[in-house]
Parts: sequence; C-alpha cells; structure tokens
Amino acid sequence: MRLSVGRARLLSVPSPLSFRPRSGSIPDSPGVYRFRDAHRRVIYVGKAKSLRQRLNSYFADFAGLHPRTQTMLTTAADVDWTVVSTEVEALQLEYSWIKEFDPRFNVKYRDDKSYPYLAVTMGDDFPRVQVMRGAKRKGTRYFGPYSHAWAIRETVDLLLRVFPVRTCSAGVFKRAGQIGRPCLLGYIDKCSAPCVGRVTPDQHRELAEDFCDFMAGNTTRWIKRLEQDMRQAAAEQEYERAARLRDDIQALQRALEKQAVVLGDATDADVIALAEDPLEAAIQVFYVRGGRIRGQRGWVVDKVEETTPGELVEHFLLQIYSEGEIPREVLVPELPPEPEAVSELLCEQRGARVELRVPQRGDKKSLMETVERNAKESLAQHKIRRSSDLTTRSKALQEIADALDLDQAPLRIECYDVSHLQGENVVASMVVFEDGLARKSEYRRFAVKTKEGDVASIYEVIKRRFRRYLEERSNTGELTPEAGEDEEGVASGPIDPETGRPRKFAYPPNLVVVDGAGPQAAAAQRALDELGVDDVAVCGLAKRLEEVWLPTDDQPVILPRSSEGLYLLQRVRDEAHRFAITYHRAKRSKTVKESALDAVPGLGPARKQALLKRFGSVKKLKEATVAEIREVPGIGEATAEMIVSRLKGEGQ
Repeated sequence: MRLSVGRARLLSVPSPLSFRPRSGSIPDSPGVYRFRDAHRRVIYVGKAKSLRQRLNSYFADFAGLHPRTQTMLTTAADVDWTVVSTEVEALQLEYSWIKEFDPRFNVKYRDDKSYPYLAVTMGDDFPRVQVMRGAKRKGTRYFGPYSHAWAIRETVDLLLRVFPVRTCSAGVFKRAGQIGRPCLLGYIDKCSAPCVGRVTPDQHRELAEDFCDFMAGNTTRWIKRLEQDMRQAAAEQEYERAARLRDDIQALQRALEKQAVVLGDATDADVIALAEDPLEAAIQVFYVRGGRIRGQRGWVVDKVEETTPGELVEHFLLQIYSEGEIPREVLVPELPPEPEAVSELLCEQRGARVELRVPQRGDKKSLMETVERNAKESLAQHKIRRSSDLTTRSKALQEIADALDLDQAPLRIECYDVSHLQGENVVASMVVFEDGLARKSEYRRFAVKTKEGDVASIYEVIKRRFRRYLEERSNTGELTPEAGEDEEGVASGPIDPETGRPRKFAYPPNLVVVDGAGPQAAAAQRALDELGVDDVAVCGLAKRLEEVWLPTDDQPVILPRSSEGLYLLQRVRDEAHRFAITYHRAKRSKTVKESALDAVPGLGPARKQALLKRFGSVKKLKEATVAEIREVPGIGEATAEMIVSRLKGEGQ
C-alpha cells in the first residue's frame, strides 16, 4: 500500500478560507482526508477517487454547501490527506481512521437496543449454552441475534432433549461437583451432568459441537438419523426407546418451526433495509442461514452529515462487517457509490466470494420488503421512546425558546400544513402538541377556500383560526352543534371524545409553526397582526434543509443537528403533514365519487347514496350489470341503463 501524506498549515482562526490548501498542492489521486479542529481533534474523515476535486468542492462555494457541511467547515481549522493506490485501500484506511478517531461529523451506528445471542462457550473445559449480550468473547460461538431472550430460551429448552449440554453457571457447576449431586436438569435428562462425571469431558464437548452443528443449519441429517434410530428401536421391540426418539424428533421439528423458511436451503444471506428521515435513519438486518431466518438486529444513526441511502449502506457495511461474520450474499436496498470496491473489501475480509446486490424480484425481494417494514417500525418506535421522555421534552422546549428568543418555553405548539393536488381540493391541518406530546383531540382540519397558492392558504387558515379564538374569548356561546364542517369550513364534530365538552378554539398557542420557509411564516404573522394578536410567536420549518425561519428575518435560524428542539419541531411538522394528507385523500376520493355519478342525469343525492352503499365504490359500480343495478331500491331499468352507459363511457 503506497502512502504519501500532505497537509495544509494550521491557522488559529477557524475559517474555511484560512486553511484552504494552496492551488495545485492537492494530488489528483484516490485517498483519504481528515478535517481537524483548533485543538487538533479529528472531526471528519472522508475518502475520494480524486482528492483534488473533493477537497476543492469544500472551498469553491461555501454558501452553496449543505448547512451541516458548513458547520463542519467552520468548526475545522486544518485539513490533511493521505494518498493511496486503490479505492479498496481508501475504504480500509477510511474505516481505520473512523474507528481510531471517532470523528463527531461522521455517521455512527448504534444498536437501538441490546440484542441477545445464543452463545456456546467452546473455549471452556465444559462448554456452556447461555444467553449473552454485549461484546463478543474469543472462543465462544454465537447464534442470532434474536429479538427477545425468551425466544432463545424456548429454542434451547427444546434442543436440550437431544443435546443435553450444560447450561448452569460456574458457581452452580462447581457446587454440584463438590456435593456429588447434579441440579434438576441433570435429573430430568436435560443435562448430561458432566459435573458429577456422568459423561467425560470429550463426550460433553462432542454434545456441544453437535448442538452448534444443528444451530448452524445442519438440521436434516440429525432428524434423519433420529428417524432411522426410532425405526430400528421399534423393529427390535424397544418401544420405550422408540417413543423417546419420537419425542426428540418432535422437539427438533418444533425448534425448526420457530425459524421461518424464507429462501432455498443453500441460501446464506444478510438482508439489509433502511428507513430514514432528514434527522435519523434506522437499519434492520435479517440473518438468513440455510434458508431460515436465524436472527434479527437493528441500528439507529443520527445523520450528522448529508448522506444518500447508498452512502448509509456503505458506512454500515464497513462498520458492522469489520469484525463480524460475513455471509456469501449481502442483499441491500441500494448499492454503495463504489460497489466494486466495497465488494472486494468484503471478499478480502471473508476470504471467499461475497455477492453484494439489490434484489429485484421473487422471494428475496419480498423478504427485503418485510425487513423494510421492520426498519420503518423500528424508526417509529425510536421516535416514540425519544419523545416520551420528560427530561428530553423539557430540554427540547427550552432549546426552542432559546433559539426563537421566547420569554418562556412554548408549552402549547400548533402546526399548520397545506395539502392539495395541482391547486384542487385544497385543505389544511392544525395539530397541537402540549408539553411536547401530541394532543389529538385538539387537531382540526380546514377546507381552504383560496386557490392562490400555499402562502395565501396559510394566511387564510391562520386568520380563520384566530378569529374564532377572539370570538370565543369575547363571548361564552357554544359552537353550532351540527357535525361536519362549520360556517368556517372547519371539519369537526360537536363533542370532544376525550373531555365530553363542546370543541372550541378557545386555547391560544405559545408558538405557531407553519410548514414552509420565510414567505409562509410572514403570511402567518400578517394574519395575526391584522387581528391584533401579539402574544403568539410564529416560525416556519423548511422541509428540505430543516431550517427554522422567523417572519421578519432574511436568514434562517440553524439549530444544531443534535438539538432536541429541532427534533421536536420536525416531529410536529411531520404530524401536521400526515394529518393534512389524510384529509386531502379523503376529500379527493369523495369528489371523485360525486363527480362520476353527477354525469348521470336525474340521479339525486338519495339514489347516489343508495348506489354507493350497495356497491361500495364507483369502480365496482362500473363493473355491475343493468340487472344488478336495478336491484337497488328506486332505480328503474331506464335509469340503470343510463348509469351503465355513462359510467362505461367515462371509463373508456
């Protein structure tokens, strides 16, 4: 491996231009580079096919860089690099430096929980089967990981009938040897009791090796051997022994049933899928050995730098497979930017061929979709756990107050989002978070009247909401007790299902968040100003770069990537977007149904409703015959023929 080292002079002022390397001093070769801060700590490690092109891109247009990259550059005070011969060497050196320096701006994967393994301590004189967590130990064989420890214990309990390996701790084992009496498992034949000399150390080790062999996937030969022994015992009229062997076979089969068959018997693969949002990503892996799912594991990562799915996959493969077992096949949702180099590196580490690919069809594609659903669920559960912590919520609210210069923490936050399809069926949502938690009984939906764009829609919705607030504050009258949309076009029922009281807009928020940048925030502020509401703060959250915009500022407020405040604002915004999309889809579906039946002359609301109730949807109504439509009360033959004619013609 050929290495040559270069570096730019360290200056005291942490400005990108202050430590930019001289023109032409950076080699046009593959290599790995390091950014350091003023204290000489490595804060970022990266690799490049061309060091010159990559490093120059950091300094050519600072304003055009992603905010996270800008933060890294303003934190840095120095950059150096190392030239290597190949892309594989660059990958190796990059991972080595990331592991050595633990840079704060690099992606770091962490377990979203501690996963248990089934471990067999083959390094002991008398190997022991047990559940283990944490770092792996030398001389121990591991199977899994599993989602739950109870799943391991159930499997072990079944297998101990056939492979009675020791499971007791060192203290229990020593005590049994001193008193010359085995534990309960020894008496019920679920342990071969090496502690009291029932089997020799070699015989017990052979049992442990057979146990590992079965867990590694060599299951068929064991079941066939037991079936042969059972038939032989029956032929020799040793019926009790045959019955025991039959029970042993059933125990092994039950253990196998707990491991779903998903692929061919010869398939050894890791199936990797990810789910992400702008702040975090979750990765799930299913371990398939011998065609069966042998284990599952998940990781969560904070995206402290701007990364693509392919880059996330590359970082994951390098970090996770640096010390772990590498299978023959690795299935990923998206190939890394340099798949050949990554595949070659994995082959070197495994000492055999490793196939890295994206499944396109068949059982492997279906399994990938299952793993992806697990990744999405893992990310959702991680968000719930993070948001439900009281200390974290309090910290998030205080960070928002500090960033927006509020007098107090915003205990009630309302967020608004607009949804439409090319300007049609415009709707808006209002979601409420109190003390950092969603208050779903306070959610509201708006049918927007204006069709002049998102900015005008935000202005209309904010004005309507706070006009209602001012009206309800000035009088004690109740809302119109009619379900559906009220006079303001707000879809809501008359009674709050949680409190039993009439629904109101009587509670003002401390902070209004709108989905958008400066123009949307300014429109919301203008609506409040026109109504004379001066005790409610306003900000916008732009989705692309996660920037917080104040109504009167030309530049956004950049919250740190690790900020709990930014995480809470993003969750509020995403919930408003989800609620708006749900309402928009329902409204659009209703419009489609009504417009299709409007084409039939003489068909009034009552008969439209009867038709939809009978067939369930316009699509099924189009497939119906005249005779079937005539079965609907109030529909005659002429009307049925007209419905078929119009709907068939519309579908062509």
